[in-house]
Amino acid sequence: MNIRLYHPDSIVENSTGLLSKDHTHYIINVMRLKRGSQINFFNKEGEWTSEIVFLDKNRIEVKYLKKIRQQSSNSKIQLAICLVKKNPMDIILQKATELGVSRIIPIISDRTEIKELNFDRAKRIVTEATEQSNQLVPPEIADVSSLNNFLKNLDGSTKILFADVNTKYNLKSEDLKDSQSLCILIGPEGDFSPSERETISKNSNVIPFTISSNILRSDTAVISAISLVNFINNFN
Repeated sequence: MNIRLYHPDSIVENSTGLLSKDHTHYIINVMRLKRGSQINFFNKEGEWTSEIVFLDKNRIEVKYLKKIRQQSSNSKIQLAICLVKKNPMDIILQKATELGVSRIIPIISDRTEIKELNFDRAKRIVTEATEQSNQLVPPEIADVSSLNNFLKNLDGSTKILFADVNTKYNLKSEDLKDSQSLCILIGPEGDFSPSERETISKNSNVIPFTISSNILRSDTAVISAISLVNFINNFN
């Protein structure tokens, strides 16, 4: 299986190009590839095979040989997640990407202890997860938002699927139909405050649903909720 690397700029078949410093380091020092080795590059426009035509310790030039995948349609599933500590947040970013979300929205709520996100680290995690999971487009990572601003600014055509520990309602296929986009909302460790729950419930686009009778950690809740929505979507 060829190595897959994300290349955000446009690629022209049969052209050559120099690789970035990060890609050069990875190919030489981690993967230890040689001249003539093949690598796949991808972005939102598709995926191409390439061959290393020049290589030394600081410079790699490749020739883009052939387009092997066309542009694919983006997932309509987004994830709004209250910020958590670094290790579980890394897992959330990785698994949400692997499960195919198109956008990740970090949320600050009354009970979130973490108020910032390291965007460089987050983008690196979702890019590597995109490479590993055979997708073409890493999810967009939105700016950190308060819960109120998130609810106020979300597109009116988006349904908010609220993973609610206080409901027993099972999500149904009818809930997902006729929606341009779906946004899964996962609360903080300790749940939303009563006033936040009231604000969420007043939004006409919100559908509270259950993912488990157990209390789940945020990273487990993210995996369970996205998997459930993907499963239901596949039968629509």
